[in-house]
Amino acid sequence: MGTVTGMRTAKFKIGQVVRHRIYPFRGVIFDVDPTFNNTEEWWNAIPEDVRPSRDQPFYHLLAENEETEYVAYVSEQNLVPDETGDPIRHPQVDEIFEEQSDGSYLPRTVDLH
Repeated sequence: MGTVTGMRTAKFKIGQVVRHRIYPFRGVIFDVDPTFNNTEEWWNAIPEDVRPSRDQPFYHLLAENEETEYVAYVSEQNLVPDETGDPIRHPQVDEIFEEQSDGSYLPRTVDLH
């Protein structure tokens, strides 16, 4: 990913498996916003004491916890690399990614013909 003037380069990349620093969930990144790009309502739902800065990359994850799979939107400061090597069981993973032999994910190439 290239740098854009005035913005930090994203620390994590699409296809990388990460986990939340505080909450018990992990996921694979399928999109990155250079800065916060969600609704005010979403923003205001985050408790103020843990609300992250808007001025950092935010990641869209195919996420999972022990009970369920879902899509999460997480600030860079709240993510750490997931080193478990365990596959992501989210049902959309196979639509978007091809799992590699090392446990990482590569975006599928979309055939536009």
